[in-house]
Amino acid sequence: MTADFHFHTDVLIIGGGPAGAWAALQAVKEGAKAVLVDKGYCGTSGATAPSGTGVWYVKPTSDEQMKAMKSREALGGYLAERSWMKRVLDCTFEQVNELAHFGYPFPVDEKGISQRTTLQGPEYMRLMRRQLQKAGVQILDHSPALELLADEHGVAGACGINNQTQETWRVEAAAVVIATGGCAFLSGALGTNVLTGDGYLLATEAGAALSGMEFSNAYSISPAFSPITKSAFYKWATFYYEDGTVIEGAGSHKGRSIIARTLMTQPVYARLDKADERIQKAMRLSQPNFFLSFDRLHINPFTQMFPITLRFEGTVRGTGGIHIADETCRTDIPGLYAAGDAATRELICGGFTGGGSHNAAWAISSGCWSGKAAAAFAVKQGRNAANRHAKGLSEASGITKSVASSDAADTKEMIASVQREVFPYDRNWFRSEVRLQDSLMRLNAVWNELKNGVYDKERNIVRSREVAAMTATARWMYTSALERKETRGMHRRDDFPFMDSKQHYRILSGGVQEVWARPLGTKSSNHVKGVI
Repeated sequence: MTADFHFHTDVLIIGGGPAGAWAALQAVKEGAKAVLVDKGYCGTSGATAPSGTGVWYVKPTSDEQMKAMKSREALGGYLAERSWMKRVLDCTFEQVNELAHFGYPFPVDEKGISQRTTLQGPEYMRLMRRQLQKAGVQILDHSPALELLADEHGVAGACGINNQTQETWRVEAAAVVIATGGCAFLSGALGTNVLTGDGYLLATEAGAALSGMEFSNAYSISPAFSPITKSAFYKWATFYYEDGTVIEGAGSHKGRSIIARTLMTQPVYARLDKADERIQKAMRLSQPNFFLSFDRLHINPFTQMFPITLRFEGTVRGTGGIHIADETCRTDIPGLYAAGDAATRELICGGFTGGGSHNAAWAISSGCWSGKAAAAFAVKQGRNAANRHAKGLSEASGITKSVASSDAADTKEMIASVQREVFPYDRNWFRSEVRLQDSLMRLNAVWNELKNGVYDKERNIVRSREVAAMTATARWMYTSALERKETRGMHRRDDFPFMDSKQHYRILSGGVQEVWARPLGTKSSNHVKGVI
């Protein structure tokens, strides 16, 4: 089918969050032409844009960096690599300083020193969009990618649609950077409505592998009445039963499992009663949107109890994603690169991370590295590299790009079916072989049903691809979780409650029709059968 709009460029970036923006800027800096497509409006969509976020910004001294690198090694199950951590720290320090040159208004302390460890998402991403425009990057807003293009030489662009006009587009490019973010399964967490695992599906349809998908069960504390997940604030909280009795052992950092187990049978309440006046003031300055819902409901979170929940954020705050082959953030597929939450963060986080901080630093650094490498790859291919008459790859998954008739599976029903497998604490937080296999059986059934077509009453082609991406992501998560027969990082197995030193390795996964998982460096696979 002929596209309504046809573009040729050197580098195509899919995703307009921080990682995609840095990739596009770096590609142009290296002398390449760049097109960036965003599912939403670049500068306002994604998890970073509406929020404040910490940044892993550390002074480039050996003592400071060593302290930073050691800080989360144990939490991540010692799977992180210090060589990668140092690279990220060095690059982040340099690029955050570049943000100051761009004009980002970093706050200044009482001594006049610029404080650069936090970023306000709205100002950050508004500034990045301006920089993209200034650099000459062509931005296609509201334009999700539906499939990658490829020929015998590798990836060669993508096709998609404009969500507002329903006009189709085709971008032929010598190299592609996937920066689509993670997958939160439409849980309602702030900024995650566009984060449905699309990039994972695109990459695996091209033959790429994923890594660390077992580290995908991130739940963040939030008020029951709010989408805002700022778990760091709850280190100043006491947690209570409904009658006001303290829940012993419950906490934000250690003791979140106690909260999860309690929520399975009854409500849990919190009060930020450990924050003194200085901390309270700092909270309001650093994360003003956290308090909007409280103020509207006339609740003082420092003096009054309020109901909380654990909101699922999947691989957004997890560490799994597209496997990268080397320091350029390339995949094993020629011309295909990954950055930000779309790529694995195990290299710097191991099996655990949180919001912002390491993730924000990884978005900046991996964006820069992938953009630079993609530009070099594109320029090396020559003038005709973006005109290869490549074919779409979505047929690899067997999921159609069209909306089926009304007698087909309904998208809302399919989304609910997937969410029923990944949201419950007793399936995803507390894992076991029996429960994982049980969920996989139902997810495989959903996948088979999706291959027969999906009906959406709004005729939304994008939504049908989102359902497929979420279903596929859940299958990779649980297949990897079955392969890791231990508890490490955020991956918890009730039937294997301890860390096993013999499993100190990363786990690759992939496949769209038949899902597989195996330890990195081995050839044997733990295949999930019955998906034809």
